[in-house]
Amino acid sequence: MGKPTLVYTTFPSLENAKSIVGYLLEKKMIACANLREHEAHYFEYGDIVIKTEVGAFLKTAENKWDVLKDMINEIHPFETPVILKITIDDSNEEFKTWICDTTK
Repeated sequence: MGKPTLVYTTFPSLENAKSIVGYLLEKKMIACANLREHEAHYFEYGDIVIKTEVGAFLKTAENKWDVLKDMINEIHPFETPVILKITIDDSNEEFKTWICDTTK
């Protein structure tokens, strides 16, 4: 059985996040997404910027990582999106089964 993996990325708006998450769900690249609006503080062209954005935790199977990363990068509206793989060392068997079955 494959291992569950979390992928973290951010989006400029809730509408944009829902659209991309819906696409990834339809393609069975992810089993679930958790979206949270938050305030981001970062450097852009030498200036400190503060904006509202949406963080997304995408639940998927480890074997989807390479293709998922490429898909997100291709359709993401940010010039330099954050796309982080968060390895899960262990989880309950029911969750592992659900992730793997959902993303087949």
